[in-house]
Amino acid sequence: MTEGDDAEVLALQSRIATFVRAFGLHQPDRTPCGESVPVSEAHAVAELDRDGPMTQTELAGRLRLEKSSVSRLVNQLISRGWVRRGKRAGDGRLIWLELTETGSRAAGELATARAGRFAKLLRNIPTDRRAEVIDALTLLVDAAGEPSDTHRSALIGTDGHHRV
Repeated sequence: MTEGDDAEVLALQSRIATFVRAFGLHQPDRTPCGESVPVSEAHAVAELDRDGPMTQTELAGRLRLEKSSVSRLVNQLISRGWVRRGKRAGDGRLIWLELTETGSRAAGELATARAGRFAKLLRNIPTDRRAEVIDALTLLVDAAGEPSDTHRSALIGTDGHHRV
């Protein structure tokens, strides 16, 4: 790397760290939209709400977490009464996770708070620069190693709401 590269690396590092703090991503027990829910739980509930029942392994892949972390996460969601484990007819080997009625309500409340937070953020970006910002984030996600189509669907649900 050259000196110029070093300066760019430091600038990128600084901007990302500053964004993480400004957006509240460094607070593990609170979502950036201000809800008193750990970010990992909010992401899990959003995935289950958007696409319905899935296996724990599938949830781990979507969240990009280790199986043991997702196992603890699922246990937390079960203790909240938001998720239940179940089996599907014809497939007794796999355990499926699905939202309870309480979990669906919580997912809706989180989606509303999330939409409000993203709307506020978007209002603070000049209209003529919004596409540029979204394109830059897409490029950053791609550079981090997650295909943008997967990431885009994880951020914007079928209901058009932005995810945490």
